[in-house]
Amino acid sequence: MKKVRLKWVKNRGLDHIIDRDTDTKACCLLLEYIGRHATQTSSPVPARTLSQFQKNLGLTIPVLRFLRRYPNLFLESPHPRYPSLQCFSLSDPGSLVLSRLSSAAASSDSHLRLARLLMLSQSRSLPLSALFPLRFDLGLPHDFSSTFPSLHPNLFSVWRREPGVAVLSLKDYPADLAISSLQRRHLESPSYRDLKKPPSSLGAPLAFPMRFPRGYGSMNKVKAWMDEFHQLPYISPYDDPTGIDPESDLMEKRVVGVLHELLSLTIHKKIKRNYIRKLREELVLPHKFTRIFTRYPGIFYYSLKCKTSTVVLREGYERGKLVEPHPLATLRDKVNYVMRTGVLYRDKGLTKLVLDVDTGHTPDDYDCGDHDNDDDDDDYVENYILDISDGEEEDEVEDGDDDEEA
Repeated sequence: MKKVRLKWVKNRGLDHIIDRDTDTKACCLLLEYIGRHATQTSSPVPARTLSQFQKNLGLTIPVLRFLRRYPNLFLESPHPRYPSLQCFSLSDPGSLVLSRLSSAAASSDSHLRLARLLMLSQSRSLPLSALFPLRFDLGLPHDFSSTFPSLHPNLFSVWRREPGVAVLSLKDYPADLAISSLQRRHLESPSYRDLKKPPSSLGAPLAFPMRFPRGYGSMNKVKAWMDEFHQLPYISPYDDPTGIDPESDLMEKRVVGVLHELLSLTIHKKIKRNYIRKLREELVLPHKFTRIFTRYPGIFYYSLKCKTSTVVLREGYERGKLVEPHPLATLRDKVNYVMRTGVLYRDKGLTKLVLDVDTGHTPDDYDCGDHDNDDDDDDYVENYILDISDGEEEDEVEDGDDDEEA
């Protein structure tokens, strides 16, 4: 299969979504951390404790400046014993938002998404150190490593692979979950491409939805390349890849399918590249897997926004909104609305914030318009529960031209 080199094109609409969701994620994690600290110690959190989390939260500004932007959610006060030391606690709206987020995370289908992620791995198990950075993206509760094995004992178990490495593994392999999102979509609502096929071609490979940047979709060489790509057999990401030539085009399509399924499992249809790197060996991904994102710009969008690398599933968004928003994503959008109204009125003497708690309505003020139109191990587990670290590391530069053309 002849590959076409395509130049990376910036998408301002998706970059805006990444920028907005980065602040929302940081706010949700800080709400959770401060709330747990208050429950366990009945005291506010010192500012110097929170200031060390800037890198882990993905913020481009100091944490203290970020907290002071939202006085309706975070209250700043002197330390009870050391007045010169500033501390932060949750306001009444902040506590209400946190309770809603905790209830939504506990009642969601996150355990099924986690089970599918474990099914994608070779050993049906993943280290907790690789899963905790994905906790927000998968919508997992903060104590999933201890609650899921107890709530679903036939599905999950935690054990120690080696000293200092706790692993969450899948006890049973639920075959009914081993269906990719692409397969489910074609079963539920066949596309026009499928309906116009003759009866003799009903077994033809499944086609990935394509949303190319403006101008690329009409290029004849790109059309010819994608037609040839779609003619290759579709291999389910849950199938064993043993026996496939690692250098073949078939393996490349299988890698595209695995990354497509991984992004489909997330709440916001996007994930940081560094988080995928922690799963690379278990997902049987090539060392230079970043090139897949720039080589298939109709499926993925590779963003460099917020001083990090983020991968977005293009089909998940349309006109700046999620095509199929998860209830937890809708609630997080409401958190973002509360954040923005706090910024808007923080200098106008607003002391009480009206929060819509009776309905699930989310204001549309955050819509970014048409920008996107074109395109025994309990002790070990407990250590993670008190850790706000989101697993973020410095972006390592892979060999080659990952951030350039591919």
